Amino acid sequence: MAADNAARPKRTEKSGRLLNMLTGSFGAALSCVWALSGSIRVPPELAEQKRTQVLTVVDRRIVAQDADVVALTLAAIDGQPLPHWFPGAHIEVHLPSGRVRQYSLCGAPDNRDSYRIAVRRITAGGGGSMEMHDDMRVGAMVTTEGPRNGFPLSLPGHGSTMQHLRFIAGGIGVTPILPMLAKAEAVGVNWSMLYAGRSADSMPFLDELVRYGDRVVVRTDNVHGTPTAADLLGDCPDGTAVYACGPAPMLTAIRTALAGRRQVELHFERFAAPPVIDGEECRVSIASTGMIVDVGADETVLAALQRAAVPVRYSCHQGFCGLCRTRVLDGTVDHRDTLLTEDERGEAMLLCRSRGRKGAVLGLDL
Repeated sequence: MAADNAARPKRTEKSGRLLNMLTGSFGAALSCVWALSGSIRVPPELAEQKRTQVLTVVDRRIVAQDADVVALTLAAIDGQPLPHWFPGAHIEVHLPSGRVRQYSLCGAPDNRDSYRIAVRRITAGGGGSMEMHDDMRVGAMVTTEGPRNGFPLSLPGHGSTMQHLRFIAGGIGVTPILPMLAKAEAVGVNWSMLYAGRSADSMPFLDELVRYGDRVVVRTDNVHGTPTAADLLGDCPDGTAVYACGPAPMLTAIRTALAGRRQVELHFERFAAPPVIDGEECRVSIASTGMIVDVGADETVLAALQRAAVPVRYSCHQGFCGLCRTRVLDGTVDHRDTLLTEDERGEAMLLCRSRGRKGAVLGLDL
């Protein structure tokens, strides 16, 4: 699921044998796959059909002392039970403005009566978080899709060979972690957590973590300074599965520290789109207008189209939601997503991840 917990990635990377490709151009697109012994697969829950439903806000609560994070509880307008979900899942929210955002579910998976999401207000963001804060009052209705899960939890003894879980959350990144903690506690597995943030005032749901005692360590930058990878990971012995969600610098530090750790798994969600690495300059042609748009080596096709004010649908920026899928009329695509099948790649591309070859012109059905 971006910093406003909206367009951030919903995908996972498993570094049980973390490959060097994670730092290459292909690795940059691995925000939603598992990389293990060179094999790559999309988590099965990502292939679920979209479930569209209209929900209404039934409760609204400020969950950070700085008042910049609001938790919204959503229920079906007809009172019917909502689809079941598992820790790590998210829903896609279609706002009245036309914006589409994704939010982690941070309530109880077994509660079929409602979903809970949390949104941090980002005044300099894309406007989605501001709309959620200002317009989503009790009684407001919103169309959603999902739930879907690109950040699934595998418990030791219940699908995972690991013996210990290490949870790491940065700020609003605590949202997908909360249901994981409850599940791990209920099953009785060995786990620990580091929760980092700028200050205690900015960190949501601190009150809900008190019940776990010293298994959760809260670390604030204004008191302890920016945490190092060692601070974040703790002891992290072999046989540990690490689940991390937070800003890109945090995840980069964790990935770097775990490189070569063959007996440690890493599962993560990032808040921002991965950078374009080893990209090449290319051009795209807009079929409806004939406009030619130059795409820089370090920018995505989606970013170039937005810069040129070409209307295009998008959401996650990560290559997993599929909203920016566009038919390719001409040219050779450098596919960097993990969502489209080989057959689909023969006729379409994801604008937020894939691009053209150097000097190529891609004809887009826009």
